[in-house]
Amino acid sequence: MGSKLLIASNNQKKIKEIKEILGDFFDEFVTFSDYNLDSPEENGDTFSQNSLIKAKFGCDNTNLVTLADDSGLCVPFLNGEPGIYSSRYACEGDDLKNYVKLLDKLKDVPDNKREAYFISVIVMVFPNGKTLTSEGRVYGNITKEPRGENGFGYDPIFFLDEFKATMAELSSNDKNNISHRAIALKKMREKLGGVISEDSCNK
Repeated sequence: MGSKLLIASNNQKKIKEIKEILGDFFDEFVTFSDYNLDSPEENGDTFSQNSLIKAKFGCDNTNLVTLADDSGLCVPFLNGEPGIYSSRYACEGDDLKNYVKLLDKLKDVPDNKREAYFISVIVMVFPNGKTLTSEGRVYGNITKEPRGENGFGYDPIFFLDEFKATMAELSSNDKNNISHRAIALKKMREKLGGVISEDSCNK
């Protein structure tokens, strides 16, 4: 569509997933690092609030259509933990330390209480003030040890019954078909029809 999209992230794996699903909608993808922008403080109480904070910040500072994603893992047995704190659950922002902490908390928890779901809330903010929101969820169970090397975050310990594999054992293609972010991105694709134009993207 001859348009540019600012992705409110510097996470290369997340950016790759976004490009693979929305690639035919935009001619160019740029990130916060391209504009020397640091991510704003995510002080919202929900995934939706944090996504909006990031998307609005990016749009306000660049006047570009901006997409932000806030996602995480929720374990009902732990009252929704790690939730919005998923990326910094172990206080250091380290994937390995985060999921090791979660596995430790679930150490003696039986299989039938290890249900969990990934959630992704995507917000797209336009320079004209328009906002689009979409949400995706995928349900599974927490394993007792990590498996697979293809994913990131909690992917190595998130088991999908349908595939008899963890998220980190799936191919990029399979993950893009069923992941929480993929679901949210595909819903966003549906909402984009007729919305994007040269004027709204490049004012």
